[in-house]
Amino acid sequence: MKNHHYILDDLLEGCQVIGFDWRYLYVNDAVAGHGHKPKAELLGRTIMEAYPGIENTDVFAVLRRCMDERAPCDMENEFAYPDGATAWFELRIRPVPEGVFVLSIDVTARKHAEQETERQLYRLKSLRAIDLAILGTTDLQLALKAVLQEAVNRLQVDAATIFLFNPTTLKLDVAASIGFRSHVVGPIGLSLGEGVAGKAALERRTIVVPDLAKSTPFAGVPAAVLQEEGAQALCAVPLIAKGQLVGALRIVHRTPLDPDPHWLEFLETLAGQAALAIDMGRSFENLQRSNLDLTLAYDTTIEGWSHALDLRDKETEGHTLRVTDMTLTLARLADMSEAELVHVRRGALLHDIGKMGIPDAILLKPDKLTDEEWVVMRKHPTYAYELLSPIAHLRPALDIPYCHHEKWDGLGYPRGLKGEQIPLAARLFAVVDVWDALRSDRPYRRGWPEEKVREYIRAQTGKHFDPRAVDLFWQAIGEKAHEREQGVGGEPHVRPSSGSRKA
Repeated sequence: MKNHHYILDDLLEGCQVIGFDWRYLYVNDAVAGHGHKPKAELLGRTIMEAYPGIENTDVFAVLRRCMDERAPCDMENEFAYPDGATAWFELRIRPVPEGVFVLSIDVTARKHAEQETERQLYRLKSLRAIDLAILGTTDLQLALKAVLQEAVNRLQVDAATIFLFNPTTLKLDVAASIGFRSHVVGPIGLSLGEGVAGKAALERRTIVVPDLAKSTPFAGVPAAVLQEEGAQALCAVPLIAKGQLVGALRIVHRTPLDPDPHWLEFLETLAGQAALAIDMGRSFENLQRSNLDLTLAYDTTIEGWSHALDLRDKETEGHTLRVTDMTLTLARLADMSEAELVHVRRGALLHDIGKMGIPDAILLKPDKLTDEEWVVMRKHPTYAYELLSPIAHLRPALDIPYCHHEKWDGLGYPRGLKGEQIPLAARLFAVVDVWDALRSDRPYRRGWPEEKVREYIRAQTGKHFDPRAVDLFWQAIGEKAHEREQGVGGEPHVRPSSGSRKA
């Protein structure tokens, strides 16, 4: 190949010829540049002399195969320099009469680009996993654990802690931790400005302590604990959400740490995800609290309306609470859900809300009503519907106020519903309402004895009352009598017979 050396001398690609005795017979300037060795240190020497230990590498095995089998070989090789730097070369090895010819192309930039792409994809998968954890749960602890797990795995550190900032106490309280050997590290909180995490939170900047042995000790983690953990490096990032400090993320490493900008950038990205999780978790807690406050306000208002009705109609005082309690017992026996029980309770409390539209002369009359007065009195379920239906929150509770005077045989009012056209809650309530009303004193009559009321309900079963509702009622009052005898509380839970619950 001597006649062609002048052609190869000026190529950007490295060109070298290695003899059968492994001595360099020719190298161009590019090879000298690739290997960081002058041509004079290579020519005439064996590659083992130029690069001690190369005979134990993959690249030497490929060179030997090409030399022995006289077959072309291609490979990519990562070359390590004495100073620790590395470079990637694409090698094309071909047999020639003198031995082998090696064309080397520097592909370091391409490999670094590929590695960076892989690193970015790796990190995107990590962030995606965190996003799914945050969006897939309302449990803040689970979301923060996911952030910490990804931080430890992706950043290749040993332990990590997330602190929550309490603006009232100005403390950073431990919310979640991972990777610690000691139980002491977990519950330790920090004052704002204390320790590397407190300092990062106070100054709102990332702080890296690459080697604790060479740094001024930071407060916040006892020296004995650090020794037990074997911590040699610390790093902390403030957690900021919507411009507000919400906590801090602290990383612990058991070897000295020399993070590059990409590592720090990803750490800060993870911190952003942690801050998002905290903000979403707190927003959900606030929403739950607001919903609870609103529900309590609604129920307090409903109870107030119910009490106002009792104050207006003295003869039914205490009736509303009694029938509400018993109707809930029947509803549980009928296997109604907790969500349905909420509406049953509200409907029972407001069952006579329509009587607000009945004149006092009729509502408070101390004698039996005339036929004309009954026409007015029977409008109260319709008045209840007109009053409550515009209120979206109370619309699901309308079954009892609107339908509790309907009868199983279709002869009730105001719509003449029949059988299972009547909502289940209203069918249950009807039995309870009549039971309590007949046993109570009225200005125009004395309350009936219990046995007489039982006979009436039996007689009206299948006429006024749903037979299944009556069966549940007998079961309920039997259980309650048994509880009174035993001195215990609570209602039994029995599977109901089937039947429609809606009008």
